[in-house]
Parts: sequence; C-alpha cells; structure tokens
Amino acid sequence: MKFTKMHGLGNDFIFIENPDNRDLNYSGLAVAWCHRQLGIGADGIVIVLPSEVADLRMRIINADGSEANMCGNAIRCFARYAYERGLVKSKSFKIETFAGIMIPEVITNSGGVVAVRVNMGKPNLERQFIPMLGNEKEAIQEPIQIDNQEFCVTSLLMGVPHTMVFVPEVKAVELEKYGRAIEKHALFPKGTNVNFVEVISRERIKIRTWERGAGATLACGTGSCASAVASALNNYTGRRVAVELQFGKLEIEWTEDGTVFMIGPATESFSGEIAENL
Repeated sequence: MKFTKMHGLGNDFIFIENPDNRDLNYSGLAVAWCHRQLGIGADGIVIVLPSEVADLRMRIINADGSEANMCGNAIRCFARYAYERGLVKSKSFKIETFAGIMIPEVITNSGGVVAVRVNMGKPNLERQFIPMLGNEKEAIQEPIQIDNQEFCVTSLLMGVPHTMVFVPEVKAVELEKYGRAIEKHALFPKGTNVNFVEVISRERIKIRTWERGAGATLACGTGSCASAVASALNNYTGRRVAVELQFGKLEIEWTEDGTVFMIGPATESFSGEIAENL
C-alpha cells in the first residue's frame, strides 16, 4: 500500500487513499503504522475517501486506534495533498468530516502551496455539546480539582472537545501528568483535548497540547483555534492572534459572526510503500 507522510508544524500523519472505500481495519493499521519504533511513526493516519456531499471525505484515526472527528493540522495537509495530486480542481473546495463540511483554500506562490486557509466553522460553548457535565450552560474559567490542585478551565467544542488552562509559562507545565488527568476527568464523559495557554500579548499566545487519543503533540490546529477563542472570551486577547507552537505559528481569527479561520503551513515529508499486514 502506498502512503505519504505529512505534517502540520510537527503534528504528523500518514496519508493513504481509498477511492473504492475498501473495508480496511483502520484502527489496527493506525496502531501498527504510527508506532515510532516499529512502524512509520505518526500521530495518526488520514484516509482520503470519496464523498457524496463534498469534493472529498477525510477520516482521521489516532495513534491509539480511536477515531477523531476533526483535526486542524490534518485538514491543512489534506488540502495540500488533494490539490497537488489533482484530486480537486479548485484552490477552494469542500471536505466532508465527522465534524461537518470544512472549506480549505490553498495559498500558492509560483504554483506551489505555501499555506492553507481553513474555515473551521463556529465554536460551540454549550457544555452539553462538548460534552461536559455540570449545571452551568458554559464552562469559562471553571475550577476543577486535580490531585488536590485547582485548575481553572475554559471548555468548548471546536469540531472536537477542547479544554484550555491559562498558565504563566507553558514550558513549566507537567504536560503528560496534568494533560492526561484533565483529559480523563469525570467532567468529560468522552474525554477532552487539553491546551495549556500562555498569553504573550493581546496579539500572541503560546500553547502546548495534550491530544485525546494521541498524547503530547507538537501542534494542534483545532487546539490553536479553541485557545484563540478562549483567550478572547476571557479578554486576554483580541479576536485575531498568532498562536506560537514549537516549530512555527498559526494565524487564527475569530470573526464577529462567530466563524473561526486558520492559516498555516502543511508539509510533505516523504512517500513510500508498506505492507498492509504490518
């Protein structure tokens, strides 16, 4: 089976095409292929599929075999992959995901893709849709207890659930310890992605992300969008911010009509072939 390895600021994926929608054990493939020592190594696999309601369909399987509804870094990579291989004819097109129809636009320079702009839709702040238990309608700076330590969290649905914790310095956070604990907190019946956010200025934030189903990742597109929204909600920033990640930044804008737009790079690393039985 042919594959292509791509990444969005270090958040990496194995792309395969399945135009005939063959019955494949995606979960098993993801666990085997994503292993950093015994497989190709990635945060997840992305399957390029035909769609009856959009130009193409995207499925994302995390490294642990679970399925994600959406991923901002993956969809930028998906857009570049599809455009450069002629699977779509226009620079702007529709992608079907479990989180709805997403509309990316590839940005080119001298014919090459230099970035991708994605309409990420509107965040949902109602806790019943995150889902998150509790009596309040929304969760903004809500205190929770982890190992006798209090964290104030802001949670929302950005295609997938995200929980933000504002901290003085993201480098100082014990990401695995507290990211895992918040991900699996009883308040979140389906788990949550966790972003620790450091506010640099009204126009810049820095985040580190613990992803549900993948663990610590170098970048998270939906997490960057959710963190930008949470920063504006808490009046730490305006509605347009640069989100700094380990290997670069994303530009996020939360427009007045509630739509979130993301601009960032998508990089192809290499292609190859691998046995399906790995």
